[in-house]
Amino acid sequence: MEIYETESEIAKRKNWLLSLIVIVLVGIGILVVLQVLALAVAPFLFNISVEEIMGLMLGDYSPQNGRMAMFFIQGIGSGIGFWVAAYVVMHYIDKADLHWEIQLPRFNLTGAGLVLLISLGGMLFNGLLVYWNSQLVLPEFMSGIELWMQEMETQLMEMTKFLTDFQSIPELLMGIVVIGVLAGIGEEMFFRGLIQPKMHLYTGNGHAGVWLTAFIFSAIHLQFYGFLPRLFLGGMFGYLYYYSGSLTYPILAHIANNSITIILVYASNQGMIDFDMESTDTVSYPAAMGGLLVLLAGIYYFKKINKPNGELEQGI
Repeated sequence: MEIYETESEIAKRKNWLLSLIVIVLVGIGILVVLQVLALAVAPFLFNISVEEIMGLMLGDYSPQNGRMAMFFIQGIGSGIGFWVAAYVVMHYIDKADLHWEIQLPRFNLTGAGLVLLISLGGMLFNGLLVYWNSQLVLPEFMSGIELWMQEMETQLMEMTKFLTDFQSIPELLMGIVVIGVLAGIGEEMFFRGLIQPKMHLYTGNGHAGVWLTAFIFSAIHLQFYGFLPRLFLGGMFGYLYYYSGSLTYPILAHIANNSITIILVYASNQGMIDFDMESTDTVSYPAAMGGLLVLLAGIYYFKKINKPNGELEQGI
């Protein structure tokens, strides 16, 4: 189970609404402040004007060094931002202890190998969820909402295509650092490390805690046609923490999932393989079902080697 020990009054079950409001306010505040700081520093680091950076955010991808500048802003404003937000809430508001002296020893090579296997299986199965989600059609009376969702999805996909159109090895490495490492650590610290144990406490059910957190994790990305696959990933990361009591495993899985995708995109851009991140027209059911079997088998053995050992687990 998750490790989150605190005796703070605000972290108690009866104060769940106040605690969530504080998390939202602190999270938004820190993300905004770090985003502004990154925007202020980026022009000096990448020889690009603030106006050009604003243009990048609105879809003008012509400025030189624009990709590196956007990676920098995203890395500071989001990846590190989630990490800092989680730290502030945990240490200064909840006064919580994650007991890393217990969490870190729980990480081992066997578990890491299973996590990588689970991640690969999850990526294969997720292809089917991407396909199903892309077929989403809302009722006629919600056509206006559907049009807005499609426009939002198109804008976000254009930004993603721009960011992953790596033209050099340094850009590829920057992409892995920002999208893979920083996002993996920051988002897992915030969602699995902070939110999930709270949802577990508030509902009194570990599985409900995993899936409520996964729902929030998916919804906050504002990609409606990617909601189902991201919900699935959030659930997968959540169970890795729930079954092991160590955040190191969901962090590893998150980094692996994002980094492998980035490397596949780069290899495709270089003509090494045939991989289209945008494609939702077809799906390989055998690959998806094979991935699901690998995923389930991996989760089964992962849970088996991480049986509770009676140590301190959840204290809120």
